[in-house]
Amino acid sequence: MLPDDLPRRRLLALSTVALAGCSSSTPGSEAPSATITDDQSGTSTPTPSEPQYDTRLEHDETAWNGYDPEWTAPSSSPETELSVEVLVENLEIPWDLAFAPNGELFLTERTGRVLRYAEGEVVGVTRPNEAIDAGSVEPGSSDRSWFVDGGEGGTMGLAVHPAYPEVPLLYVYYTANVGDERVNRLVYYDVSKSEPSKHTKTLLEVPAANIHDGGRITFGPANYLWVTTGDTGQEELAGDPDSLVGKVLRLTPDGKAAPENESPGDPRVFTMGHRNPQGVGFLPDATPLADEHGPGPDEVQHLVAGDNYGWPAARRKEQYAGTDYHRPLAQHPMDGSTWAPSGAVFYHGDTVPALSNRYLVGVLAQQRIKVFTVTPPGGDLPPLGETGTRYDADWLDDAYTLTSHDALTGELGRVRHVEEGPDGALYAITSNRDGRANAPFPTERDDVLVRITQS
Repeated sequence: MLPDDLPRRRLLALSTVALAGCSSSTPGSEAPSATITDDQSGTSTPTPSEPQYDTRLEHDETAWNGYDPEWTAPSSSPETELSVEVLVENLEIPWDLAFAPNGELFLTERTGRVLRYAEGEVVGVTRPNEAIDAGSVEPGSSDRSWFVDGGEGGTMGLAVHPAYPEVPLLYVYYTANVGDERVNRLVYYDVSKSEPSKHTKTLLEVPAANIHDGGRITFGPANYLWVTTGDTGQEELAGDPDSLVGKVLRLTPDGKAAPENESPGDPRVFTMGHRNPQGVGFLPDATPLADEHGPGPDEVQHLVAGDNYGWPAARRKEQYAGTDYHRPLAQHPMDGSTWAPSGAVFYHGDTVPALSNRYLVGVLAQQRIKVFTVTPPGGDLPPLGETGTRYDADWLDDAYTLTSHDALTGELGRVRHVEEGPDGALYAITSNRDGRANAPFPTERDDVLVRITQS
């Protein structure tokens, strides 16, 4: 029996809906309600015990399955017809999803739960200790609230230890109430236990706020844990190397500083001068990329250890002139609109061949997926087609030339994250119930987990 305050998730049959351009989609026939159980101990465990596992890993990026230093960027157009399968509906603002090495799929909901999806069931794994309830609007609601109760915080980033299930640790980044204050906390849980919240270790705590909480976590090619933190509205701290806000961090699996971070301050800092980074991905040669919410122009960035990306001093061409601030690879036009970029993946799969070897970013305000082709100097560039934009201004970072195209415009709503699955398909989640969606979202089925393939 489910507690009354836990909404049931309805599972949809895997009915395929072809999508192209602005075509509309309809949900498939509804299957029986998914079975959900919950670890409720997250609110009643004052002194959890720490899991006792050897979390150490080899840190050799050349051993990464996706490693290909001779890779070539595609020169073809990524514009294609895609198919979408709705796997789960009526989620409550899902924020992140991560596949374990054995194929298990975990998700977070910003309202305070960690879920597992497998074989047609959604099962509650845990509620993080002291996590805030970020709030949500109802499916199909016409309410528009720029901030639901939790602002931009809540239960956010998710990553699985690369040696899972032998090391059954699930990493979660979430906003917690600590006395009269809030912090953003990075922890891991032993999910082999019946009550994971009683078997947890805190790796990191940073300030939290109603805005700019960052929150993306992911293991990179060399098995280091990457963590994005927002400036929490404290702009002046983003460029302070001793502060952990407004940063991209690179950590060992046990939360220590990764070697060779080249930070002039806190050794956990990989890069600084960020406003609100929420996506990280890796080229086949292990080069890290990030995308970041701007106060006007949003950005895609090439991350280099020790560099400062300029926030808040530089955001426009003339502000970078004469400085050592690392310039963006791509910047949204300063026309008053925004991408609102979020979770991202560099897609290596072949199930959606038109999108292979491209950086895919879920965007919120524009309610679509941005497809970035990342072309090294001298490479052939893809055609612009119907939706393309080239980022080749002479003041931008010239390590690569980026070309963007749009996919699934207006079909899913606010795309919070895109991830590659072990089957080579793409998976995405939406954040349509956070009070910021544009009509016709949220629909009665929002929020959703979907699987994307090429038609």
